[in-house]
Amino acid sequence: MISIEQRKREVTRRRTFAIISHPDAGKTTLTEKFLLIGGAIRLAGSVKSRKSKKFATSDWMELEKQRGISVSTSVMNFEHAGYACNLLDTPGHQDFSEDTYRTLSAADCAIMLLDGAKGVEPQTIKLFEVCKLRRIPIFTFINKMDRFARDTFELLDEIEKVLGINTFPVTWPIGSGEDFRGVIHRHKREVHFFEGRNISTETHARIFNIDNAKEELFKAVGQDAFENALEGFDMVTTAGHTFDPDAFATGSLTPVFFGSAMTNFGVRAFLEEFLDMAPAPGPKMFADGSSIEPLADEFSGFVFKIQANMDPKHRDRIAFLRVVSGVYEPGKLVNHARLTREIKLTQPLQFFARERTGTDVAFAGDIVGIYDSGIFAIGDSLVERGQAPFDGIPSFAPENFASLTTNNSLKRKQLLKGLEQLCQEGTVQLFFDESRAASDPILGAVGELQFDVLLFRLQNEYNVDCQLVRLSYQIARWTNASDEDIEQARSRTDATIVKDADGHRLFLFKNDFHLNYFKGELPGIRLFSSNAQLLRAIRGFGEAPTEAN
Repeated sequence: MISIEQRKREVTRRRTFAIISHPDAGKTTLTEKFLLIGGAIRLAGSVKSRKSKKFATSDWMELEKQRGISVSTSVMNFEHAGYACNLLDTPGHQDFSEDTYRTLSAADCAIMLLDGAKGVEPQTIKLFEVCKLRRIPIFTFINKMDRFARDTFELLDEIEKVLGINTFPVTWPIGSGEDFRGVIHRHKREVHFFEGRNISTETHARIFNIDNAKEELFKAVGQDAFENALEGFDMVTTAGHTFDPDAFATGSLTPVFFGSAMTNFGVRAFLEEFLDMAPAPGPKMFADGSSIEPLADEFSGFVFKIQANMDPKHRDRIAFLRVVSGVYEPGKLVNHARLTREIKLTQPLQFFARERTGTDVAFAGDIVGIYDSGIFAIGDSLVERGQAPFDGIPSFAPENFASLTTNNSLKRKQLLKGLEQLCQEGTVQLFFDESRAASDPILGAVGELQFDVLLFRLQNEYNVDCQLVRLSYQIARWTNASDEDIEQARSRTDATIVKDADGHRLFLFKNDFHLNYFKGELPGIRLFSSNAQLLRAIRGFGEAPTEAN
């Protein structure tokens, strides 16, 4: 029996966080440097296997290796300085923003990574808006300071004006590009001076006290470089924003750090300050408006990701679960809220990219895996008492549509199996038009690259070659309309009526003109831009927002 004191200690030291960025800002590099500092890997660019001496990158999927982009969230558990870290490395490309949103539902805070030369980029804005919707604390790391970088004040001003969030620099850069010498640490009044540029192992810093070691600082850093940096540091300290814990906790003030993930300049200072400042797991809201605390006795958790074929040899399927409260122990009986049935928990798995190991116990804040025989779906809630689900993880309205065909009729069964499993993962969305053959579904995607991933994985994991046939729809909206209203819509508009994998109805429109015509003809039919809005309306949990776009 695990005591409440032990649970409190374990929950307090949990840090569950995601890293978000525009593509090519250095997110995967920063992730690997965190793991390097934490001792989880020996060389940057590698993820140490638990069971062999082989190495694999954190972008473990074959398509990720070929294209050099992250298309699926990786989960990595590691420890550092007494903290148990659950790091969620999210896709950077905008076409996979749904996967990032699902991941952020399992995170207690996020690290926003910016390129020092480019500042706030388009995908940064989109991902920041997702964080803002969830009102989670955001840390900012301005990366690539060892290359040309824009003026520090200019970068901070852009963050505040474009993103609408106040900044609080915790470290301050000394120079940039070839002249980048280190950072000034605000709270500790220290200079971290970096020597050497080793990209594969950790670069250690020499630390000087600003007030007691100026002569040594002048020799190491250079008097002009240090005094120029100190001038800016003093200015932001006296005239900048003060640290407001409430503003930070709700995502309206961001602590800012500077460094270079590639050369490991400033990363250790950032990681250690981040772990001290980041929130421990907090309460989670049920869909009916009640909530549960992480130290509650009863176990609860929710599934935010499904991944098939992480192990190509076994073709298994893993459900990723965020533990919300209580203790996950194998053999515990819990209620599966969506299926309204009792299930027994299996041994939880911990992750390091594609590598997995069994663990005996997991606490609130942990991300664990469960072998899934097909009973789990994204958003499922597991609760020890009652049947109330957590607030759902939405599927957003897709903007790209296609049907799928294969020239080999003998592969039809494999195609349908692969399509079903990959759609359950959220790779694409699956819709069925009742006027079409049941075996010829419509696929929906937020971004075009999702279709590329689907075709690649069907061929690579299920040995099925397929062709996409593009459809002319651009907009999808869920509805809770009655059968009578559906028939009116069918007779008075040209909207296509489909059902999603859960049997909920949607209207598909060719463009904004057709959508607006529909609204004018049938103003009494409610439309929803995500399935979460629809479910809230069906369950009667508060007023659900209607058409959002």
